[in-house]
Amino acid sequence: MKIYLSKINESWIVDRVREEWYQFNNSISTNKIREADIIWVIAPWIWKKIPKRHLKNKKVVCSYYHFEFNKFGEKEKENFLNLDQYVDEYHVISQFTKTQLSTLTNKKITSIPFWVNQNDWFEIEEKESLRESFNLDKEDYLIGSFQRDTEGHDLISPKLIKGPDIFLDLIKEEYKKNNKLKVILSGKRRNYLINNLKEIGIPYKYFEMASLDVVNKLYNILDLYLVTSRIEGGPQAILECSITKTPILSTRVGVAPEILHENAIFEVNEFNKAQVETEYAFEKAQKYTIPEGFNQFIDLFTSVNLS
Repeated sequence: MKIYLSKINESWIVDRVREEWYQFNNSISTNKIREADIIWVIAPWIWKKIPKRHLKNKKVVCSYYHFEFNKFGEKEKENFLNLDQYVDEYHVISQFTKTQLSTLTNKKITSIPFWVNQNDWFEIEEKESLRESFNLDKEDYLIGSFQRDTEGHDLISPKLIKGPDIFLDLIKEEYKKNNKLKVILSGKRRNYLINNLKEIGIPYKYFEMASLDVVNKLYNILDLYLVTSRIEGGPQAILECSITKTPILSTRVGVAPEILHENAIFEVNEFNKAQVETEYAFEKAQKYTIPEGFNQFIDLFTSVNLS
């Protein structure tokens, strides 16, 4: 069995997933599509770049992360159905997306969260000296967000499915209670939050497209990481926080119900009732570390290959 992963080259989490798959599963993978038994369409929005002759003649597994049904018009439906004719089985990374996808297809759907590489994401115990290296005081209360919040077409409008407006409202309330609060941002397209934090006068530090090593350190200095999305595939930050023992609270999206304790999942109007459950999340994340995190994927591909 040989698996080929479709290329993406968008400097996004899926690029890293693709790279790690080839690094750790070289014996059952190939970079040459003609040699593959299975094509893993890991970026369905660019599936048309894959020659149709290969899609017709090989087994095809396709990953989906989430659907914005309010933007899912006739064009999007037509594109989905054109791809669907070639797909043998779908992969999603959360039960939420499985429910969404099941309204569009009768084909088999398997839900498996992406693995987390414990060599990149781990707890650092020297928190105080780590903060000093970023010129942050030990008294600062640091709340983090490392995923984009701004639409790409104008770099002004909030990407509402990511909930930056929710994040901002929560930060405003928390800042009233604690003026030592500072926001730690990383990732690209953070314009919406940065502009609003400047206007309000809430201090922040921005580490644009930081390396994995730096982001791991940023997780380790936080007092809290907030996921405020309305719709989400992962986010991978949930697993990264869990494995680094970073305190995290999340809305009920993506893999949150599969990784986080129920107490750590909040409704926006009941945010103050949420409680961090770091050890619970850390234990849950262990089944997705490497190499264990690959096992369910290998089982999926083996099953597809034999069908």
